[in-house]
Amino acid sequence: MHDDRDLVEQRLRRVLDERIRPAVYGAAVPLELERWDAPGEPVPVAEALAAAYRPARVGERWGPAWGTSWFRLTGRVPAEWAGSRVEARVDLGFDRQLPGFQCEGLVHLPDGTAVKGVHPHNDWVSVARAAEGGEEVELLVEAAANPILVEARPTELGDRLTVDDEPLYRIVRAELAVFEAEVWELVRDLEVIGSLMAELAVDDARRYGLVRAVENALDAVDLTDVAGSAPAARAALAEVLSAPAHASAHRLSAVGHAHIDSAWLWPLRETVRKVSRTTANVVALLEDSDELVFAMSQAQQLAWIKEHRPELFERVRRRIAEGGFVPVGGMWVESDTNMVGGEAMARQFVHGKRFFLDEFGIETEEVWLPDSFGYTAALPQLVRLSGSKWFLTQKISWSRTNPFPHHTFWWEGIDGTRVFTHFPPVDTYNSDLTGGELAHAARNYREKGRGSRSLVPFGFGDGGGGPTREMLGRARRVRDLEGSPRVEIEPPAAFFAKAHEEYPDAPVWVGELYLELHRGTYTSQAKTKQGNRHSESLLREAELWAATAAVRVPGYAYPYEELDRIWKTVLLHQFHDILPGSSIAWVHREARETYARLREELLALVDAAQRALAGPGAGTVVFNAAPHERSGVPGGGARRRPVGGASAVGVEERPDGGFTLDNGLLRVEVDGRGLVVSAVDRDSGREAVAPGLAGNLLQLHPDFPNAWDAWDLDEFYRNRVRDLVEVESLERVDADGTAGEGAATVRVTRAFGASRVVQLIVLRPGARSVEFDTTVDWRESEQVLKAAFPLDVKADQSASETQFGHVFRPTHTNTSWEAAKFEICAHRWVHVGEPGYGAAVVNDSTYGHDVTRDVREDGGQTTTVRLSLLRAPRYPDPETDQGEHRLRFGLVPGAELGDAVREGHRINLPERAVPGDAEVAPLVGVVESAGAGSIVVSAVKLADDRTGDLVVRLYESGGRRASGELRVDAEVAEVGITDLLERPLADEPALEVKEGRVPITLRPFQILTLRLARRA
Repeated sequence: MHDDRDLVEQRLRRVLDERIRPAVYGAAVPLELERWDAPGEPVPVAEALAAAYRPARVGERWGPAWGTSWFRLTGRVPAEWAGSRVEARVDLGFDRQLPGFQCEGLVHLPDGTAVKGVHPHNDWVSVARAAEGGEEVELLVEAAANPILVEARPTELGDRLTVDDEPLYRIVRAELAVFEAEVWELVRDLEVIGSLMAELAVDDARRYGLVRAVENALDAVDLTDVAGSAPAARAALAEVLSAPAHASAHRLSAVGHAHIDSAWLWPLRETVRKVSRTTANVVALLEDSDELVFAMSQAQQLAWIKEHRPELFERVRRRIAEGGFVPVGGMWVESDTNMVGGEAMARQFVHGKRFFLDEFGIETEEVWLPDSFGYTAALPQLVRLSGSKWFLTQKISWSRTNPFPHHTFWWEGIDGTRVFTHFPPVDTYNSDLTGGELAHAARNYREKGRGSRSLVPFGFGDGGGGPTREMLGRARRVRDLEGSPRVEIEPPAAFFAKAHEEYPDAPVWVGELYLELHRGTYTSQAKTKQGNRHSESLLREAELWAATAAVRVPGYAYPYEELDRIWKTVLLHQFHDILPGSSIAWVHREARETYARLREELLALVDAAQRALAGPGAGTVVFNAAPHERSGVPGGGARRRPVGGASAVGVEERPDGGFTLDNGLLRVEVDGRGLVVSAVDRDSGREAVAPGLAGNLLQLHPDFPNAWDAWDLDEFYRNRVRDLVEVESLERVDADGTAGEGAATVRVTRAFGASRVVQLIVLRPGARSVEFDTTVDWRESEQVLKAAFPLDVKADQSASETQFGHVFRPTHTNTSWEAAKFEICAHRWVHVGEPGYGAAVVNDSTYGHDVTRDVREDGGQTTTVRLSLLRAPRYPDPETDQGEHRLRFGLVPGAELGDAVREGHRINLPERAVPGDAEVAPLVGVVESAGAGSIVVSAVKLADDRTGDLVVRLYESGGRRASGELRVDAEVAEVGITDLLERPLADEPALEVKEGRVPITLRPFQILTLRLARRA
């Protein structure tokens, strides 16, 4: 035999590619081909079945971008094929390297039943396992001409509005063929042994046995009769394939999967079809084999199947009942977790888990988020409160700077809750179970000596497709094979139970799982992000006022259906390639349209409830949906607007240009450049702005990352900066009521590049923040726009709002871990401070921030907080963020953390006024024992089960213990503590309620959901 393994590998590769794989199919006959091109968007199956088809042929071109063509394939199995296994083969013009990112098809029977999907690595349809000969064959293929968009360059193909009619694909094959099962098995044998041989070390004795076996098998192959010689070749491999794995071999739990992005390089409507194609594949594979276990997350995707393909959904339901098809994840979609608001994050679990319970009676226990771009430290508590106990992701392996130190560990959130967590060391959620991937998983596993098992999700994903029979064939061979990890196909829950039992004292990771990559996703597609934030705020308002009206106003009907539908739409758009801004133009165009529609619907719901509450009368009733008192209106309440209003804010011209604004609480100086050079908290007399510097400084940086334009913001962007200090005009705006009665407003107009910005600098009576209402006509390309606030505080850390609390991050760069967090995510506010003094920057729709520190010549320290307002990447949407934007943010001098929470809510939840005369007492409110004000009402709503019970969700916002009373202005019989799904927690007794007062105690950052049973 040859000693040189490379020569054997070369021989194996060529023989496999050029002789053995082509021989998997033997005799073939063409199928007759007819075609119908659907006009415009996809049509229902019934319409396609009834359409008028025309003759077509192999080789003709089809499919303008995003078009749909239906192909009818007809033929007859030759009589001489009796006893053979026969399959139809369809090649729509596939690129074999890009499954899921190009043309795809769904095969149907003549009655419209979905058979299976076809894609580059799954291009066959079973016709007969043992043909009788003469069978008539008729299949219809719904072919989607999805353009190939994975090459990271600007393209107009990302929206149907900007494409032409040029066909993209060419039909390559439509035939019946004899499937040679023994050749197929030989291919799997050689694939597994060849890949294992390649992974073994040069001095590993087992390698020589594999090399010898491969040579013997190849010698046994008659290249002129592969099918006839395949059994002999397989016999030469039988001994090495039967050698068992070592007792200490790593154990891999293989889970069939198809990570399907709910939108990305395709629109939402195409995802509906991708899900149908993939689930049809999976159901067909389950019908052929009892080996497969397939895990599917994202309740939304199963809901799409139920709506659009009910016959397929029933087949899925049966497979779920049998255990081969396993719902996982417990969320509506695999959402982003950085930017999703707290209440929306809770509703991801509520709607996801409830769908799985209602449809299948399944309580999912594992949270499945393999591909989101980092994970909030609030998530462990939400996982546990949803009734789940395990967490899985793979994405952190993408971090560019610091390898994560664990694969199996306990993840501890901001409140102290821990959840058992696993990162698959295979470093992919789209494994195809090759020897190289399995060997990498075993080598890469970081818990060696303490744990011995990991999970590997296998199947084509991102664009869908799922597991294939080839993957199952490989899995069979490596179940117990010398030199390979042991592979067992089983559900995720089985893996987690075994891993937990084996390694209960796994290490603990505290805090967020920050992805050291894709930091630009905090900013890309500003209008999508703004639509999300505004929708979340409006949903809070709609539920609050609707619940209040339902309790107070006879005849008012709580809008259950409308709120449920709107919530699900908002949750869908929080998918981890929509909200982060990393999808094609079509997706974000539709998102903008959807958010505009939802805004009108939600405003109508809010208005209807408020008018019902305000009653008749000639006065004006002002509603405050924020959880804190504002302008004399308690949080969650309303009162008549007094005649006369507030006193006006003082405005004076500065001698050297600009204006001074003073409301008795703040004195703000705006210089002739329109920059804030002073912001003094009148109570303390302390200056917030660092000496010699200015806040509200807009800065422009080049933004051309090394890769992944919409995703990445690379640190070197900071190497060049342009301060936007030139002013076209600076003027005081006379009070016109747009900024509120008595407010002082200064308008600043600037032009830069091809863009223009108009800012209203607003100080309101009684306000402790100065606001910057900023309209930008953004026409830049590959630039990032920042707004800087250099603050006179020595802050070693910043606090950023996250779901139901905040996270601290160092402002220094002592280690590579801190340095990697050069761009961070915050929700409504960022706070920096030193003992006794601090300041906050708040916003109404911005998520990306950075916080840096510098030592000044006077020895003091400046901490600069910057908001990332806009970007302009060109891939995958070449027109990202072009156009007009209105962004609001504010500076809060002298702010403690509680002030940041309060001001963050205020800028996101404006007061609303409607005609009427009624005073509206808050339905619920919190009075704290110590007066710290850190217990915040997150949601007030009626229970989802329509019993009329009231549900109140609270959280502790300051990171301290808090106690007090929940005061309820309604007749309440009983108060129970529930999980997120409003189900009683078994270990929590009912709370005492007396005269509408309920004592409550919360630990730091605790989320508390209370269900208040109302008296009839």
